[in-house]
Amino acid sequence: MKHYDVIVIGGGPSGLMAAIASAEHGATVLLIDKGTKLGRKLAISGGGRCNVTNRLPVEEIIKHIPGNGRFLYSAFSEFNNEDIISFFENLGIELKEEDHGRMFPVSNKAQSVVDALLDRLRNLNVTIRTNEKIKTVLYQDGQAAGIVTNNDEKISSNAVVIAVGGKSVPHTGSTGDGYAWAEAAGHTITELFPTEVPVTSDERFIKEKVLQGLSLRSVAVSVLNKKGKPVVTHVMDMIFTHFGLSGPAVLRCSGFVVKELKKQPTVRLQIDLYPKLNDEELFQKLHQDLKEEPKKAIKNVLKSWMQERYLLFLLERNGIDPQDTFSGLAKDKLRAFVHDCKHFIVHANGTLSLDKAFVTGGGVSVKEIEPKKMASKKMPGLYFCGEILDIHGYTGGYNITSALVTGRLAGMNAALEAKERFS
Repeated sequence: MKHYDVIVIGGGPSGLMAAIASAEHGATVLLIDKGTKLGRKLAISGGGRCNVTNRLPVEEIIKHIPGNGRFLYSAFSEFNNEDIISFFENLGIELKEEDHGRMFPVSNKAQSVVDALLDRLRNLNVTIRTNEKIKTVLYQDGQAAGIVTNNDEKISSNAVVIAVGGKSVPHTGSTGDGYAWAEAAGHTITELFPTEVPVTSDERFIKEKVLQGLSLRSVAVSVLNKKGKPVVTHVMDMIFTHFGLSGPAVLRCSGFVVKELKKQPTVRLQIDLYPKLNDEELFQKLHQDLKEEPKKAIKNVLKSWMQERYLLFLLERNGIDPQDTFSGLAKDKLRAFVHDCKHFIVHANGTLSLDKAFVTGGGVSVKEIEPKKMASKKMPGLYFCGEILDIHGYTGGYNITSALVTGRLAGMNAALEAKERFS
């Protein structure tokens, strides 16, 4: 039977980092993945440019990981986003900072990041096996002891790192295999749900595709609770689709929509076209513009304020003829129009499915994981990292940061434990 100090299952960001960290700490390492090649999720991340991390302060990064981000405080004290940047620069990957602290390779090619990681694995003599499905993780005498492949080959090890991802983006290999292995070790899997995912709605204007394809820039999208109070608000771009809403602001709200749908049949999403103005300020500005050109058609006066399709849509909703002039416009109708500009409500009835989501919510309960080591509290020699854990962040480098940090700690501590236990 073949034997390794550490077996890492999964060739995504966390698995690659875990295998490198284990080997750097002197362990013999097997990295095994069921796909044909490693790093498939990394290769498509950041629109194919690979947003490797984010340079915001740690406190800010935690805020951008709404799913148990606080659990990562201890991990960040061991290995953080600045360490990730140094790690890649030491591999010869020059990075550049873009908007909101997002870090990309200067090459603008995700594959250059994947190639650098694979080169590092080879230089460290990590054994790599792809196209190899795993039947189960072996637990013997109360500890992780290796794996059994689909061909019934047993491979023993002193420690096992499970880094197989969640259930989102399944074509990259994330199909939820690891949850059963975690449960077999006594772990709790919290309820899985889609996040960073488009939202669905059966509003009439959505069904009739009135606004399909229309993008709104820098709007405030809020998820409202039963009492009408915002649960979360994001000021970013959004887009109307043939099934509902999408775009960065909506994706960030989606996990909160899922949670609110457990409490109410539909969830109100509020769109504020002008988050920097209050209702009265907006009313006065529009009123002034219209007053200054009293003979001009309303739609022509207001077209500089928003995209024409959205303008015509809101005018029609409020019974205002776009060809009317200021003199024929009732003040109460203008106020209703302004209210829609600031508080337009779309009722969401769901989201797209988990396999269409960018990120999986839920996973292995972090209450059962050592926060500084990523070690199982249930099974000695077992480690978890990446999206299989009940940790999820917004897009923008936060999920990859979590994956790389947890991967680093899981791999390093797996190597240290393997060597210590069997020295």
